[in-house]
Formats: sequence, structure tokens, C-alpha cells
Amino acid sequence: MDDFADRLRAAPQSRLQRGAAAEALELARELARRAQLAEEPGTEPRQMPDAGMFAAADQIAVAAHDLALVLTDEDQVEEAVGLVEEARKRAGV
Repeated sequence: MDDFADRLRAAPQSRLQRGAAAEALELARELARRAQLAEEPGTEPRQMPDAGMFAAADQIAVAAHDLALVLTDEDQVEEAVGLVEEARKRAGV
């Protein structure tokens, strides 16, 4: 996850505009949703706002670290890592 965030930070603006930032935001929102569901079962998760393409890397880092703190099952961790890897490939960074 940190590697993906670092690659996004280093990516040129043109790459971010071609979809890498949107992919990153989608991932950050999903990770945040999962963390909220684990922390507050039964409540409606709040959607992470779009803070702009240059904030997408930081949004991934925050959401992933939040999720890592609440995951208790190794299968959940592997699933989250898989989500990050798939998003990184789609983002092309």
C-alpha cells in the first residue's frame, strides 16, 4: 500500500488525470468503507470526499492504515492487499 501511494506521489500530473487518481480515490473509499464497517457495525459508512488528484495518495495511505488497525483476520488482510494490488495495476503506476 505504501508503495502504491509513493508511486502516485511520483506520477506525473498527466498520469493522474488519465485515471490513476480516480482509481486511487475509489480504492481509498473502499478501504475506508471497510474500516468503518469493522469499527461501527450497523452504521452507514461515510464516503471519503474527493480531495483532488494530488491528495489521492495520502487518502490511500490514511484509509489503508485505518483498515489495518481494525482487521483481525488474516484472510481480511490478504483480501485488502489484493484490492491494493489490483488498483495499482489498473492505475498503471
